[in-house]
Amino acid sequence: MSNEAAKTPAVFRISELLDAGSFVEIGGAVTARNTDFNMQESKVPGDGVITGYGVIDGSLVYVYSQDASVLGGAVGEMHAKKITGLYDMAMKMGAPVIGLIDCAGLRLQEGTDALQAFGSIYAKQALASGVIPQITAVFGTCGGGAAILSGLSDFTFMEEKGKLFVNSPNAIPGNHIEKCDTSGAAFQTEEAGNVDFLGTESEILSGIRELICMLPANNEDNDSYEECTDDLNRLCAGIENGADDAALVLSMIADDQKFIEVKAGYAKEMVTGFVRMNGLTVGAVANRSKVYDEEGKVQQEFDGSLSAKGCRKAADFVTFCDAFEIPVLTLTDVNGFKASKCSEKTLAREAAKLVYAFANATVPKVNVMTGKAIGSGYLVMNSKALGADMVYAWPDAEIGAMEAGLAAKIMYPDVSADERKEKEDQYRSLQESAASAAARGYVDTVIRPEDTRKYVIGALEMLFTKREDRPSKKHGTV
Repeated sequence: MSNEAAKTPAVFRISELLDAGSFVEIGGAVTARNTDFNMQESKVPGDGVITGYGVIDGSLVYVYSQDASVLGGAVGEMHAKKITGLYDMAMKMGAPVIGLIDCAGLRLQEGTDALQAFGSIYAKQALASGVIPQITAVFGTCGGGAAILSGLSDFTFMEEKGKLFVNSPNAIPGNHIEKCDTSGAAFQTEEAGNVDFLGTESEILSGIRELICMLPANNEDNDSYEECTDDLNRLCAGIENGADDAALVLSMIADDQKFIEVKAGYAKEMVTGFVRMNGLTVGAVANRSKVYDEEGKVQQEFDGSLSAKGCRKAADFVTFCDAFEIPVLTLTDVNGFKASKCSEKTLAREAAKLVYAFANATVPKVNVMTGKAIGSGYLVMNSKALGADMVYAWPDAEIGAMEAGLAAKIMYPDVSADERKEKEDQYRSLQESAASAAARGYVDTVIRPEDTRKYVIGALEMLFTKREDRPSKKHGTV
């Protein structure tokens, strides 16, 4: 690596990402072969991308980092060949690929050669999907075809000042960047849901390290756990007081109270992320009706329903966990589906995908009902009907086809208010309590909230050797 290259942001990011002194470059002498448009007169060291391998906390990873100082980091023929070669190595070794993207898009001087090469990266990413974790981080620009590199990854980090787009904002009819910056971090994180983690450059690099330490190296890695120093039977006193914010509950029950949230800015009523339970990495999916800040004040409130965006977010996450043999823990607190014109357009399809994700997953699946579990919304949240292995419920959980008040109103429309209240209480006792669900076998055990950690850990230990087959087929179509 030349002294000039060593000064670029592309090199700096690699050095900050990996363990000190661990990076080994591959293909540093590669350069462009194209001579059209006087390209032979341009200096293209490494063809605009630095590729190689190193370690994060002792674990092998492969990294490519695009160099925006070389033709804007545009992807050309040899640039792409370096990345696809890196993917070949990573799949042989069963190690993650991390792409640090700062790219002007396709290198126009190389025309169809560059276009074909770009497509070859897509093909390698598709082949690697579900085999090794793929992480991309967007620094600067990730535009046009480069945005698909991000979309094919499992997790995307984005710098706050970065740009991620297929079409630039001004190229969208009726829009301009001052009106709506569709390429900006806020839009891509909160509206599009294309970004999992947002932050400064240093926050992104440390966040990737943290995530890599939580994930298995590949889909056959059985060593993605660490020694647990936390008390396995630790009581979580007062956990029910924060039940509205599932992120708090997950933090309280996790080893060392550490929870890594994924897509925190998107569909906030659905929480997804990773915890460790007795050292084992577990994927968590949970409903949320309130967001609390560090001082315990309510920042946002939701109506407790499932939205199309929330279903999509959860389904994608469960699918990832199942591909990499990561157990799934669900905290259910849902009163039905979101009633809005916008959500209704895609709700049935996205809810069906969530049903499919849970039903199709063969990893250990544990569900804890912490609040309401009403109607079909309850069914799609990893219910016993979809194959949850162990289902727990807090004593005050409400589990039923419909909220008791509405059910009584429908069944007894002509009775007095007092009599209807009596029928409501009766319905709640007979058909909507945790005890009634347990009596029918839909809940395995009614547990005290403070005992949640030890029950979940116990279930995951019991399910550690779970093996489950599905009907022989090429793949599903949902």
